[in-house]
Amino acid sequence: MAFIVAALVFSLGISYIYYSFFDSPKEKILKAELGEMKDQYYLLNQEVDRLSSVLDGLHYRDGNVYRVMFDADPISNDEWQAGSGGVNKFRNLEKFDNGDLIKDLSVKVDKLKKQMVIQSKSYDQIADLIKNQQKMLSSIPSIQPIPNKNLERMASGYGWRVDPIYKIQEFHKGMDFTCPIGTAVHVTGDGVVETVDFNYGGYGNEIIVNHGFGYRTRYAHLSRFNVKPGQKLKRGDVIGYSGNTGKSTGPHLHYEVLKNGDVLNPVYFYYNDLKDADFEKMLKISNNPGQTLD
Repeated sequence: MAFIVAALVFSLGISYIYYSFFDSPKEKILKAELGEMKDQYYLLNQEVDRLSSVLDGLHYRDGNVYRVMFDADPISNDEWQAGSGGVNKFRNLEKFDNGDLIKDLSVKVDKLKKQMVIQSKSYDQIADLIKNQQKMLSSIPSIQPIPNKNLERMASGYGWRVDPIYKIQEFHKGMDFTCPIGTAVHVTGDGVVETVDFNYGGYGNEIIVNHGFGYRTRYAHLSRFNVKPGQKLKRGDVIGYSGNTGKSTGPHLHYEVLKNGDVLNPVYFYYNDLKDADFEKMLKISNNPGQTLD
């Protein structure tokens, strides 16, 4: 018995010493698996970083190329950084020996997934903008409101001019086209009639057309109307006839282009009508600082 007990104690001592300095077969397998998993983690982490970099490139082109082309607001930085901050839903991973590694990768993947959803929705919006591009091009004012092939009907352009009645400098918000009373006035882009106003002062009888996309046009001092409010129009439709109504010193058409309520120089919107040489000629005529007809 003494021999057996001594042998057992000796065996246990030898086993304790051995396993204190050397791994068991099972531990060797587990450590090998752990090493392989770490290698896989680093490879996966690099792949996530690469995908994140690719997505950042798509995001940059989205905001600085595609949305600029369609005059659309870019994705805000707050929205894009959707994966950061908030409740720490990966706190339970901290209890593992390599929990920080797993948590860091999980946070990256979660942010990447959210940004992919945001970018996907952004591309859906751009696809809709592309579909609306043809409609927008048809709606933007792009022809002269009256026939003016030889540019002989330009009387005054946009900018500071001398008021014909008060003889003081005032800002002229549109362009004046001289023409006989009763000359057909054409809508300059697709749209809907917003206002048909009979008025004896100011703009006189006027029509305002809403073209969508923030654009409106005004046709003033008319003698007669050919449309009614709410009527849908196609570019070139005759909407009324020129006259000499309101604050006007002679038969003409006063024409304005507005974007989001701000008046713009109409001379830059005749690209469907004018060749380069004609545009330069009209630009020169429209810059004449003489007085207006209204």
